[in-house]
Amino acid sequence: MNPLPKEKLKDINDFLQQPLIARMATADMNGQPHVVPVWFGWDGETLWISSYSNTRKVIELEKNPKISVVIDEAKDNGENKGVIFEGVVELIREPRSFLHDQFVWIYTRYLGSDGILAAEPQSWIEDPHNLLIKLIPAKVISLYF
Repeated sequence: MNPLPKEKLKDINDFLQQPLIARMATADMNGQPHVVPVWFGWDGETLWISSYSNTRKVIELEKNPKISVVIDEAKDNGENKGVIFEGVVELIREPRSFLHDQFVWIYTRYLGSDGILAAEPQSWIEDPHNLLIKLIPAKVISLYF
């Protein structure tokens, strides 16, 4: 990851603890971009995104693992913040116990500790087609921090 000043990195880490929506861009073999909203988890070094193996984004990543991700926020008072990540991903399909823990962490960020207990997120957690997109960013661009 490109070096950022420590105070900026702390602000980015704090910002990314919020359950914001990320927009992830992939490209097919012809260079056609594809941008989708995704839930994510950030552990301070790695961006984690859950997805299903049969989605367009994962199919494209199997052929071209380069992505860009933007996570931003625009407030009514005109304050804007954002982070752009770029890099090459790894698709993680096992061990299932690790995937389970990561899925619970990501989904709880958005659904809360009660919401994660509902039938639908539980089925996502256990679905064998659910996998993790792992991005250790090669480039980080911070906006307005």
